[in-house]
Amino acid sequence: MKRNVLVTGGTGGIGFAIAKEFGKLGDNVIISDIDEIKGQAKLKELKDLGYSADFYKVDSTNEDEVNKAMALIEEKYKTLDILINCAGGLGGRSRFESMETSFYRFVMALNLDSAFFTTRAAIPMLKRSKNASIINFASNAAWNAGGPGAGIYGTSKAAVVTLTRALAKDLAEYGIRVNAVSPGTIDTPFHENIKRTNPQVFESWKNNILLKRFGKPEEVASVIKFLTSDDASFLTGEIVQINGGQDFI
Repeated sequence: MKRNVLVTGGTGGIGFAIAKEFGKLGDNVIISDIDEIKGQAKLKELKDLGYSADFYKVDSTNEDEVNKAMALIEEKYKTLDILINCAGGLGGRSRFESMETSFYRFVMALNLDSAFFTTRAAIPMLKRSKNASIINFASNAAWNAGGPGAGIYGTSKAAVVTLTRALAKDLAEYGIRVNAVSPGTIDTPFHENIKRTNPQVFESWKNNILLKRFGKPEEVASVIKFLTSDDASFLTGEIVQINGGQDFI
C-alpha cells in the first residue's frame, strides 16, 4: 500500500537520500525545507525519477510556519504514515564561555524545537494511519557531547534522544512507533567546509571509525526504511547507531 511520508530537511544529503528511498518504494514523498529554490530543484529530481512527490517551504524552527504547512499537508493527504524529522544541523561552533544566548537558542531550536513542532502538528494525521512511525535524528554528539565548540549541538541532540523515548511512551496507545537514528560521520555537505579548508583533518577522522571509512547517506536511509517497515513492528523507543563502530574507538 502506498504510504504518505514526510521528510523534513528533505533537500539535504541524508534527507534527500531518504526521500529517494521511499520514492523507490512507490510511496508519496513529501519533502520540506527552508530553501525554496533548492526544494523545487530536488522536487524536480524526484519527479524526473518517476516518484510521487511534493515540496513545502517550511522553516521547521518557526511554529507558525510548521502549523500552516502541516494544515496544507493534512488538507491534501488527510493521513500521514511516516514522519522523518531530518531537519537540523550544527548551526556553527561556539565555546560555552563566549556563547551568545541567541546562538544557544538557535541551535536548540534547529534540532529540538523543529522535531517537537513538526511532530506535535503531525500527530492527528499519524493517528489516522494503521501503521504510523516517527523517526528522529540524534547524533554521535548526543553521546560524546560533540567536539570543540559543538557542545550545545551535542546537548540538543541528547534532548532529541529523550524526546524520542518520551514520544514512544506517549503515542504507544495509538500504535504509533517512535524511534531515532544516530549517525556518525556521514559523507555529506554537512562536512563540506572542513573538507574544503582542511581535507587532511577530515580524512584523519576515519582513524576513529572501526570500519575506517565514512558512512553514505544511503546507508542511513536503508536503516530508516527498515525501522518504518513491518519488519520492525515491535521496535519503539530505540536509538539506532549508524556509525561504523565509531563509538568503539
